[in-house]
Amino acid sequence: MSEENKGFFKGLWGKLTGAEAAPELVADEPSKSVVQEEPVSAPVSGVAATAAIQEPQPKPSLFQRLKQGLARTHEGLVARIDTLLLGKKEIDADTLEELEEILITADIGVPTTVELIRTLEVKLGRNELQDGAALKKALQEEIRSRLEKYSAPLEVTAVKPFVIMVIGVNGVGKTTTIGKLASRYVADGKKVLLAAGDTFRAAAAEQLEEWGRRAGVDVIRHQAGADPSAVVFDGCKAAVARGCDILIVDTAGRLHTKVNLMEEMKKIRRVMGREVAGAPHETLLVLDAATGQNAMSQARLFKEAAEVSGVVLTKLDGTAKGGIVVAVSNEFQLPIRFIGIGEQAEDLRPFEPEQFVSALFD
Repeated sequence: MSEENKGFFKGLWGKLTGAEAAPELVADEPSKSVVQEEPVSAPVSGVAATAAIQEPQPKPSLFQRLKQGLARTHEGLVARIDTLLLGKKEIDADTLEELEEILITADIGVPTTVELIRTLEVKLGRNELQDGAALKKALQEEIRSRLEKYSAPLEVTAVKPFVIMVIGVNGVGKTTTIGKLASRYVADGKKVLLAAGDTFRAAAAEQLEEWGRRAGVDVIRHQAGADPSAVVFDGCKAAVARGCDILIVDTAGRLHTKVNLMEEMKKIRRVMGREVAGAPHETLLVLDAATGQNAMSQARLFKEAAEVSGVVLTKLDGTAKGGIVVAVSNEFQLPIRFIGIGEQAEDLRPFEPEQFVSALFD
């Protein structure tokens, strides 16, 4: 049958049945399109399904990060206190004696612990400590008051450049602390310069340069073994010439003898003071919180030798003996400027006694 007849009968059949004739598909006519059903997606299963429905986790707040960083100290101090006081309806001398042992083993130190216990004994004598909850609250308040007594944030004044000398023995996180400080001040819009004054430790200058690269700041350095005072001289000259807001100076962490340390620090300070009026404006002592009583010994020596004006306590997230924070501040009457609770730059936190004690005891 001819194509014309086929078309005639197809049209006639459509009229008789009331059906529309199906359109012919013509490959070379793009204006005529075919509506296709959307393919049914295969069900997502397994790990892919979990990933598809998972929502991004909210970033921990600064207070939560602080609590996480102090978790080990909480377990080593507060959790043991809670165990001691669990169900205590009455506080007696034996309870205070056991509490004293917990405080000392948490590196709060003997002198500060004795002060705390004597204060609590006075309160007990006045019938102010009726039960375990009252004792814990009183201890928390006493620790807070001692930290607040010497607390003061590091204020960068209008002096340009504001010179910060950073001191401390090798291995405490001194260079890392300088890098984190640089990142903090750059984020605040300050122009920062670093001086690699630790010319004796192998690769110290290279490590500082890497931190400088991360923070986007320049580093003044000399060859290994050079005179630290010469590096400091060049650092001060460069900071003045470049109009820097802050100059942070690394120093050697040698403790061969007390005399050598004192003489070297005096020389560096003389050079700073000659090039920048009033420098150094801040002398930060970096201590590793995990070293406990060694940190106390270092604080004692450096305070005598280097006119320390503030303390940075690093690696608090790696120790169960964070009571060293209380001991250093109380016994040496020094402000804790910063604490380190992790590896990230933002984990170097300005020290706030109220927040610290709340995070520790909560």
